[in-house]
Amino acid sequence: MVDLKDIQKKIGAALEVLLEQAAMQEGDILILGCSSSEVLGKKIGSASSLEVAEHLLDVIYPETQKEGIFLAVQCCEHLNRALVVEEECAWLYDLEIVNAIPHPDAGGATATMALKRFQNPVLVESIQGHAGIDIGDTFIGMHLRPVAVPVRPPSFKIGEGHLTMARTRPRLIGGKRTKYNEGSAGKTGEK
Repeated sequence: MVDLKDIQKKIGAALEVLLEQAAMQEGDILILGCSSSEVLGKKIGSASSLEVAEHLLDVIYPETQKEGIFLAVQCCEHLNRALVVEEECAWLYDLEIVNAIPHPDAGGATATMALKRFQNPVLVESIQGHAGIDIGDTFIGMHLRPVAVPVRPPSFKIGEGHLTMARTRPRLIGGKRTKYNEGSAGKTGEK
């Protein structure tokens, strides 16, 4: 069995690194994709654990709220990787709300827990987030803005699940004579 306190410690450290490197602003969107099965060392989609999801969200959700960042939790492929977000996020970013209810067998444990935890949760079909955390190779890239930049986590595993993270930055356009705003490559960009 995976040590739940250890996964909380590791995700907390990873989130700290990501938030520091992503330079996210209030109202930005952080994507979370998580296979609780992979965290437990099982094949993705085969052993959903509400307990693992709960322990991860116990760390991530309060921190994003404190920072004023919207958390978007990706469902599994059975719900076409739709995302659970706060209704305010959907309205602010003009996202299309879709109708489905994530559960451990279709949507995944983490999306199920997000639906229970969020204040006014809705499901949206797609989004363009400013940064992301992917635990267990759930492929969150489709929900990140271009250009995604890898962020190296302090540990490459949460439990047994492979961990990757990314931030985004505005596209750098032009050629060798182009001048850029200092530091703009590190900012997430305008909403």
